[in-house]
Amino acid sequence: QTLDRIAYRTTIFAFPIFGFGVIFGAIWAEEAWGRYWGWDPKETVSFIAWVIYAAYLHARSTAGWRDKKAAWINVAGFVAMVFNL
Repeated sequence: QTLDRIAYRTTIFAFPIFGFGVIFGAIWAEEAWGRYWGWDPKETVSFIAWVIYAAYLHARSTAGWRDKKAAWINVAGFVAMVFNL
């Protein structure tokens, strides 16, 4: 339960920062390449990871998912982030 609480608090802190990163990356892409979104693998996997973490936060806050269920969504988000490196 302690790890679950730490993971939730960390995600609440990092999710908006990650979202701003995706948005500012799109703005930078417009400057560099003349388009906001090009569906290249980095952009797509970043968006998928953002959606996974949004699903994690949504499941925690509305469906009341705790412990193992929530942890598996968080693991999926982490795998997407590692895949994006």
